[in-house]
Amino acid sequence: MEQDIENTKVETTKVAGVGRAFIGVMRGDIFGSEQLIKHLPYLGFLVLIGLIYIGIGFSAEGSVRQINKDKTELKEMRSEYITIKSDLMYATKQSELIKILHEKGLTLEESFQPPKKIEITEDELEDYQKEATSGR
Repeated sequence: MEQDIENTKVETTKVAGVGRAFIGVMRGDIFGSEQLIKHLPYLGFLVLIGLIYIGIGFSAEGSVRQINKDKTELKEMRSEYITIKSDLMYATKQSELIKILHEKGLTLEESFQPPKKIEITEDELEDYQKEATSGR
């Protein structure tokens, strides 16, 4: 009876397609096969390409996040610029400057006469230039 047990072969059920490959992986038969060893450089290349692809994806996502952050910062700075510009325009109006001068107690007065244009002839201009270059 012992001889029967030793000589008896275990019959395996034949499974087709994906099931056979799955069973081969579960048993460990596929990891020692010659085909896997033969294609190992190609599989390594595919893994390397996959890792590079993942790295580029992470880098692109980081760039997109940085661009969005910069856009929001630019919007904030632009609104701050517009606010400061409008405040400065308001503060530099002639009427506002007069109010500020009176509040500080300065005795400057507003001129109601329009500015005058100074006109000189070319001869007078040459005379002024000669005086400036001679050091007088």
